[in-house]
Amino acid sequence: MSDPFKSNAPGLSSPATRHYTVTPANADLPIIPRALFIAEAGEVVVRDIEGTDVTYDLDAGILLPFRAQQVRTGTTATVIAWY
Repeated sequence: MSDPFKSNAPGLSSPATRHYTVTPANADLPIIPRALFIAEAGEVVVRDIEGTDVTYDLDAGILLPFRAQQVRTGTTATVIAWY
């Protein structure tokens, strides 16, 4: 497959090229993502790098442009991490 952009260095404003389904846990994500995609509506409890938790009530299809360190238990939404 041809990729005309393969020689360009990706930055934080570049589109994500990898993803994984997040299993909520009170532990660090395996890779800190560029953003979180909400595949199924619900609450998302995220922790930042300072240890602050915030709960968002989000609809399906929302892109949360946040580099979460953790997606905590209590999250009811289905979350996909993009990095």
